[in-house]
Amino acid sequence: MLYSIHLIDSFNKQYDVGSVIPIAPSKMQHIMQLAGDADGEERWFSPDEHDPALLLSREIRSYSGTLFDLQYLGTIVVRVNIDKLVRTSAAEEGELIMTSGTDVIYPTRPNFDPASIQADVSSGSGYFTREIEGHTYFVAYNRSFNTGWTYINATPFNQAFRQIIFIKELVIMVFGMIFAVAILLGIRFSRGLTKPIESLIARMKLAEKGNFAEANVLPQDAAPVAMDELGLLHRTFRLMVERINVLITENYASRLLVKETEFKALQAQINPHFLYNTLESVNWLAKINKQTQISDMVQALAFLLRNSVSLKEPILSLREELEIVKNYIIIQKFRFEDRLEFSMNVPDEDLERRLPKLSLQPLLENAIHYALEPSVEPCRIALYTRREEHAFCVIVEDDGPGMAPDTLDRLRSGSLQTTGNGIGLLNIDERLKLAFGDNYGLYIESRPGLGARIILSLPL
Repeated sequence: MLYSIHLIDSFNKQYDVGSVIPIAPSKMQHIMQLAGDADGEERWFSPDEHDPALLLSREIRSYSGTLFDLQYLGTIVVRVNIDKLVRTSAAEEGELIMTSGTDVIYPTRPNFDPASIQADVSSGSGYFTREIEGHTYFVAYNRSFNTGWTYINATPFNQAFRQIIFIKELVIMVFGMIFAVAILLGIRFSRGLTKPIESLIARMKLAEKGNFAEANVLPQDAAPVAMDELGLLHRTFRLMVERINVLITENYASRLLVKETEFKALQAQINPHFLYNTLESVNWLAKINKQTQISDMVQALAFLLRNSVSLKEPILSLREELEIVKNYIIIQKFRFEDRLEFSMNVPDEDLERRLPKLSLQPLLENAIHYALEPSVEPCRIALYTRREEHAFCVIVEDDGPGMAPDTLDRLRSGSLQTTGNGIGLLNIDERLKLAFGDNYGLYIESRPGLGARIILSLPL
């Protein structure tokens, strides 16, 4: 049903396929302008004296992977054979007329002038009868909200009336035959139907009173359920009663579970709140007794606790993540004193970059656990950033005993057993990939005895 397809790319070069009829430059310019104003929707154009085809136009825009950058690639124009489309899709009865306002889109020469009924088709849809040019027509119409076109089907009233009479007579004949057969079958099977119906009514009354267990059991003197419509009704009723009984039991159990979950959730909310208040009390007591080190350590611990249990912001800025790092280092400084040499070098222009929450603190914890704790000598730990060709990197580096470069792969496969819980590095790597894609994540640059460098790869 297509005449041709035309594609105009972003360099204004045109490609044509099919039975091509050149489109006038002014008309093509108008088509592309309306397609550009449509914000991704299609636009239709009715046939004219130069082209009998119905035109469809739409802009084409790009996307990369799962991200839609919506860069303009071109405009596609499709010429549709409206005559063949109507003859294939429309009903055979009556005549289909398509209008846009007072202009006739299809057919080029209708049997009557649609302007004579234009006032009657002003609403969205409907039907009426009208005498036009000496003939009575049954007119049904509908207006498209997408194109604004009105579709009119005009059927000669006499033709429609003859079909109605035929259908009426056929219905009367069929109904008479069905009625006669129903009387014969009713006389034959009335006694066989009465008893099962009474049994079913009795079971329904039991179900109405809430006695689902007895309602689901057939009486001892009941005949076997027949494989007919009434038997299907019996089986369906039994299945319904069984499901209702199961649903009542499950609903009761689920309500108990919901209550228990709500109680545990409320209790879980109280525990952190209690810890915050307790730490705040310890902080003020330390300040009163002029124990500044204890006060600083408690404040840092309270900050870390709030950020670790808070679920409001899964993605933080680098500035906020560094605040967590600073408070963690404060606590570790009290523990290791001069043995911990920590430095941080992050330019101010990089502080607003985004990364998953608690991505850096576990790396510092690993560095202290594997590089500082086993050694009696001072350990240098540095946190800094650098820009690469395709990524922005945040790096945690230490001068400890180092690790194998394939540590992450071995952790992922389960072949390496760690002294900790073994999920810190994998957890950070998976969260980075979920947040930014598989091209980003956590990488290790290290060799045994030469320190370790953990790299977080983030989008530029």
